[in-house]
Amino acid sequence: MLFKIAVLAGDGIGPEVTREALKVFLAVAAKFGHTINYEEALVGGAALEVEDTAITEASMQLCKASDAILFGAVGLPKYDNAPMAKRPEEALFRLRKTFELFANLRPVKNLPMLQAASTIKPETLAGVDLVVVRELTGGLYFGQPAKRYVEDGQRKAIDTLPYTELEVSRIVRTAFELARARNGKKRVTSVDKANVLNTSRLWREIASEIASEYPDIELEHMLVDSAAMNLIRRPAAFDVIVTENMFGDILTDEASMLAGSMGLLASASLGTRHNEYGGQFGMYEPIHGSAPDITGQGIANPLAAIGCVAMLLRSTYNLQEEASAIETAIMAVLEEGLRTPDLAAAGTTRVNTVQMGDAVVAKL
Repeated sequence: MLFKIAVLAGDGIGPEVTREALKVFLAVAAKFGHTINYEEALVGGAALEVEDTAITEASMQLCKASDAILFGAVGLPKYDNAPMAKRPEEALFRLRKTFELFANLRPVKNLPMLQAASTIKPETLAGVDLVVVRELTGGLYFGQPAKRYVEDGQRKAIDTLPYTELEVSRIVRTAFELARARNGKKRVTSVDKANVLNTSRLWREIASEIASEYPDIELEHMLVDSAAMNLIRRPAAFDVIVTENMFGDILTDEASMLAGSMGLLASASLGTRHNEYGGQFGMYEPIHGSAPDITGQGIANPLAAIGCVAMLLRSTYNLQEEASAIETAIMAVLEEGLRTPDLAAAGTTRVNTVQMGDAVVAKL
């Protein structure tokens, strides 16, 4: 099989971890007799520095011509106060909206050998295996009007939180299909703020209607504040969590601590475009961000980026064996006690970014 991949490594540690992900991607392709055609392009702050835009039209066309996007991270402190059109994050918003990448999937699993890496009690973490399904193209991040202005001598700002029936129904249905396919608890927890927000009341209404199509799946409604509490109090009770854009952004970072480090968690942003393999066009990125404070030190954990390759193989190409081979290799290096600094503990072997990537390739 020929893979056509757009590689957007981005800023900070993005290029460092993406390099290791590509190394593993090439190794697994060789092992199973596939060929990878990949092309790299600038994105985020790296693109702003050279091309004066967070992503060029040429880079968008590259993504359009590819089967999937392997993404690193965007964001640099020097752009923190820049207008949105000149911020690295603008590239993410444009990619999500242009390619209708409405469903962001973030699996979170606690591995027994990493329980000590979390600040949460091991008995609370036992059995944690959940997926957060975050709506990605609606809500506050895209609603209009969204602006800052001065009125009557006062600085003011407004953001708008819109959702349509189509946007809610397609993400909720994605969650139910995932719950049905997973070897889990067959439960969907729909997270909202229905006691306050009209959009959440619409969300809850539509979720309840869709639940009737899935009698084998239990639907649970939960307010976002309760969900935040229960992710720490009883995380193993969750199976599939579905929620809107901003709530999902916050809850997924919280949930990453159940695994012990953001450096472990991959994500897939999937949309409406399908391919001849029966898979979906998607953008695959680690959730950890650009981490400018550790850039260039060789200590970033590449396992989330490597995990993205497994998700890409499974979701875009329907290659279960190849995806499982990567996941098994990741488990093997962790079982062996290899750790990047974010996970290092007594009795483990500390390795750098490149060494961790090499170790995964060796296990393949």
